[in-house]
Amino acid sequence: MQALKPDLYTVPTDSSGGIAQLRGGRCTCGHVFFPMQTYGCEVCGRTGEALQPALLQGRGKLVASARVLLHAAKDRKAPFVVASIRLDDGPVVRTLLAEDSTERLPVGTGLRACLVEVGRSDAGEALVDLRFTPEN
Repeated sequence: MQALKPDLYTVPTDSSGGIAQLRGGRCTCGHVFFPMQTYGCEVCGRTGEALQPALLQGRGKLVASARVLLHAAKDRKAPFVVASIRLDDGPVVRTLLAEDSTERLPVGTGLRACLVEVGRSDAGEALVDLRFTPEN
């Protein structure tokens, strides 16, 4: 399995409990952000070594969602659901849900990260991308 965007998330290991982790960051002031960047903290403005990489747990709660029925990009097959999720670690991320559904999930629904196969690499290895799915 190969991550489509390895700079943004990990492929799960036994130590992560099988859930993908997001590659975010933490400032010395305590602010947690995603994705990792070194431009400066959104809260205190610190830069450089004050901003350190941090793995964020792939769990959170649904803030908002929208079902897309038609997309302008020909390579993006609709329908699919775009969701804003407040991670348990703090940041809000916008991503896709693993499955399309005509039933709306209620705000506050617990979600967890998962990896979905989206294609094959040149070597024939499965390419996976990050999605979120409701907690069981």
